[in-house]
Amino acid sequence: MSVFPETAFLGVLGGMGPLASAQFMLRLTLLTPAARDQDHLPALLWSDPRIPDRSAARLAGGEDPLPWLVRGIRGLEAAGCGAIAIPCNTAHGWFTAMQAATALPILHIVDAAADELARQGILSGPIGVMGTAGTLAMRLYQDRLEARGYSCLLPTEAEMAALVSPGIALVKANDVQQAYAPLAEAASALKARGAAAVVLGCTEIPLGILAGPHAEIGLPLIDTIDALALAALRWAGR
Repeated sequence: MSVFPETAFLGVLGGMGPLASAQFMLRLTLLTPAARDQDHLPALLWSDPRIPDRSAARLAGGEDPLPWLVRGIRGLEAAGCGAIAIPCNTAHGWFTAMQAATALPILHIVDAAADELARQGILSGPIGVMGTAGTLAMRLYQDRLEARGYSCLLPTEAEMAALVSPGIALVKANDVQQAYAPLAEAASALKARGAAAVVLGCTEIPLGILAGPHAEIGLPLIDTIDALALAALRWAGR
């Protein structure tokens, strides 16, 4: 008999990007304390890569992704899900509107990352935050982390242009090996400026960072894919 009730399906609103969504499903499985199939969390992935670019919508007047996001939420509701996880940081710029569109709880990826910082014993101090230009411009991490007593260090505009944004683009193009060097260099720059840890606040970034010798960076790296997967398991009572 399964340890989860039939109503405990986790809905995963993905496709932003597809590789990050697939990695979320992998990590959700690997992080589950399980000895058999039936011990795992029932989950449904709605992976729609047609959702308009979130950073372009916020920064350049691009197409609004909200109707597409709500469409996915409606599909997951109809499938009988009990909660929704969204393995895309920038999409959380529409969190309030998405939550208003459903009675299901939506697990907030920034809160999950903050919980992971605390779980690792990092309770205050300067925290490096890497993410898309849209995520950083919307202050998704700055506002929530500062409310919990952290201060945030961000990549410079030059680092965003030369390192972070190209690294994210490489992962979206499935070239994770080439993404490692620029992303690791950006994380190391934040460490040099005093970061006690670096939050990998775009779900493409962990894929690039983990493709190389990330331990050499020499400080805790908060993988927001793992953090969200752990939040989902807590929701399910695991």
